[in-house]
Amino acid sequence: MAHDLEQLRTHWRAWLETNCPDEMRDGPASEADICWGGANWQFASEAQEVWLRRCASVGITVPTWPKEYGGAGLTRDEEKILHQEMKRINARTPLQSFGIWMLGPALLAFGSDAQKREILPPIARGEIRWCQGYSEPGAGSDLAGVQTRADDCDDHWVVNGQKIWTSYADKADWIFALVRTDPDAPKHKGISFVLIDMHSTGVSTRPIQLISGASPFCETFFDNVQVPKTQVIGQINRGWDVAKYLLTHEREMISAGGALMGGGRALGAVLADSETGNSDPILRADAMRAEIDGLAFGLTLERYKDQVEAGGSVGDASAMLKYAGTELNKRRQELIMGAEGSAALEWEAGLPGSWLRSKANSIEGGTSEVMLGIIAKRILGLPG
Repeated sequence: MAHDLEQLRTHWRAWLETNCPDEMRDGPASEADICWGGANWQFASEAQEVWLRRCASVGITVPTWPKEYGGAGLTRDEEKILHQEMKRINARTPLQSFGIWMLGPALLAFGSDAQKREILPPIARGEIRWCQGYSEPGAGSDLAGVQTRADDCDDHWVVNGQKIWTSYADKADWIFALVRTDPDAPKHKGISFVLIDMHSTGVSTRPIQLISGASPFCETFFDNVQVPKTQVIGQINRGWDVAKYLLTHEREMISAGGALMGGGRALGAVLADSETGNSDPILRADAMRAEIDGLAFGLTLERYKDQVEAGGSVGDASAMLKYAGTELNKRRQELIMGAEGSAALEWEAGLPGSWLRSKANSIEGGTSEVMLGIIAKRILGLPG
């Protein structure tokens, strides 16, 4: 087995050296350098397009997905080898996608074979950009309180309602959404998980401007939108099962920032380039502690991923990972601010790893307060 993995390492090292353009061997300097894909995606450079096409052709935009769905069919150990070799040359992630992080895993678990074959390969190739329709003005932390309604009209649903904080909805091709299909059922029981074409008649979006001036979030409105019943994932009125499963993957994705798996900058490199970082021993010591904690947290994430590979699940532990990872990322960003001052705001770049953006980590995917409640109740078993 070890010999096979070393052969695989040799293979990926040679492939990456041959196929990864030089321009794709550094971190993104701004949001524009991140490849999100989609039907209307405009590549930032020829190198960005080449890198995506080459990675998609061998399935490594989604390394562990089955080959028939656009992946490379790698095991967790094989995926680790690939990621280590990409990190060795600082290769940029070829594609970032809510379809990869959230919808894909949910489809693999709950979708029909026809749905998987139709929807997953375009996600892997970066041809369709997805957004998430979960939160509503009156249903944020209490997500099961969604009121966007889908009325049964024989072979289709008619959807009416509003979603909020739908990231990049104005740029997305499709949305995966929670809708209420049985208004008389208990709130967790009458929800369905549906896929809606953003170009459907009656769908509209309105960007929400943030303090930075950027507008990655949107309000999304549905006005008598017709949705074929074939676009329900899982069982009708059992969408909460899909929603909970997807949330574990979203929280795991958000938590990755705490282990520098989300594209953040290493503290050591930041301090080395900073006059303050080089001269302040207390700041250097705090940075060292944060880096050690980040490495330990990264190992914890890997352990849970291995547990899933072995047939287990992350389950409620995703709340623990999300809370710990987001707090660690915020701590790291505070230290970078201590070294670089206001320049560390990255106000213009608006990168996911910036100080401003790190604050949103403790809200999205479930607030830190909600995560602590889950940890207390479902992991520690504390009384209500």
